[in-house]
Amino acid sequence: MTKPNILFILSDQQRWDTCGCYGQPLHITPHLDRMATDGVRFENAFTCQPVCGPARACLQTGKYATEIGCHTNHKRLPSDGTTLSNLLSGNGYEAGYIGKWHLASCGPRNGEDDFRDRPVPRHLRGGYDDYWLAADVLEFTSHSYDGHMYDANMVRRDFPEGRYRVDVLTDWTLEYLRTRSGETPFFLFLSYIEPHHQNDHGHFEGPHGSKTRFSNFVPPGDLANAGGNWREEYPDYLGCVHSLDENLRRIRAALEALDVADNTLIIYTSDHGSHFCTRNSEYKRSCHDGCIRIPMVACGPGFSGGKVVDELVSLIDLPPTVVTAGGVNPPESMRGRPLQELVSRTATHWPHEVFVQISESQCGRAIRTGRWKYSVRAPGRTGADANSDVYMEDFLYDLEADPHEQNNLASSPEHTEIRAELAARLKKRMLAAGENEPDIVPLSEGKAIIA
Repeated sequence: MTKPNILFILSDQQRWDTCGCYGQPLHITPHLDRMATDGVRFENAFTCQPVCGPARACLQTGKYATEIGCHTNHKRLPSDGTTLSNLLSGNGYEAGYIGKWHLASCGPRNGEDDFRDRPVPRHLRGGYDDYWLAADVLEFTSHSYDGHMYDANMVRRDFPEGRYRVDVLTDWTLEYLRTRSGETPFFLFLSYIEPHHQNDHGHFEGPHGSKTRFSNFVPPGDLANAGGNWREEYPDYLGCVHSLDENLRRIRAALEALDVADNTLIIYTSDHGSHFCTRNSEYKRSCHDGCIRIPMVACGPGFSGGKVVDELVSLIDLPPTVVTAGGVNPPESMRGRPLQELVSRTATHWPHEVFVQISESQCGRAIRTGRWKYSVRAPGRTGADANSDVYMEDFLYDLEADPHEQNNLASSPEHTEIRAELAARLKKRMLAAGENEPDIVPLSEGKAIIA
């Protein structure tokens, strides 16, 4: 049987509810919606680490961020580890990477170990040796309408003048697809930066005209009546997502024209969401659904028929999914499970919660079940700490009664038993992720520890 091509498309900081197939009322993602109709949509998909670099490290290895040593941004992916590209290259695939990497730098800005705006050397590319056109931190080498990346020979390649960044990355993706011989199946990881905010400008930057075009948006329930900056930023955010969708159309059309669409698996997802400064001082690094819930749609061999999977799934499940699609048995080091088990309805004992590690804003851990959100943080620790022996309860939400997470029950006497049950489940997930079993103390005790 011919091995399928695999195209993994990763957006950056995209909420699940920006997509029509997840309930977005505006005409933002008609092409992703169509892909969901052709393929499989995962209704309840979540990140395992709500910040860019750590989530990417998890995706490349199938391990949790603390296991890899990449629990914060600007931690280098170990060059001696096993990655998706290593596994698939060893099974006859050509492995390519286009876009944002965010896994090479580990030193102070402008030091010898800083590649945020320098070309990434070959040994720090995670095994993507067959094709490379990327920047370690794309928001440092580009803006929405200008910028550059670096090719495999570390030669700078500039964006065409006046071309929107999503369009440029897609132009170069189509160039890659059209120059394949077809003799070898490809695994291409395409990592956009949109709809991430532009760091040095402090704003989301959609294509020109987005503020007007999408000004009539319906505020998501968790943002409505909240603070933050969503009122002024959301139209451009939606503009970014709409551009991603239009470029998904271009990619699928190119695959059709090249007569490889039927044998190409496309996976579309994001590294985390965005809560628009409503939960902390920036956009992510929290346990809330606006931050951790993401779109996830797959279409192609093994993923067809317009199915909807309702079980809770995680980014950590995508690495074993990818290698399984490529004919490789997932190594035991991968913590997730192939999503093919859910699509084929052969899964047994699928977890009833997803596990999330939280860093930079805190040293935190969380689980999300169908009904409950339970999050803890380490008192006296900083967001740079990888783990702790003691955590205090921080958030508890009843998502059936409070889907927008407005009423924190972490101190509620009526919910003492459910917190104890969730704490036990969280500890099991921490142990399964290679962590030590911690003590989890009530909120009042944790505050006393800090004091």
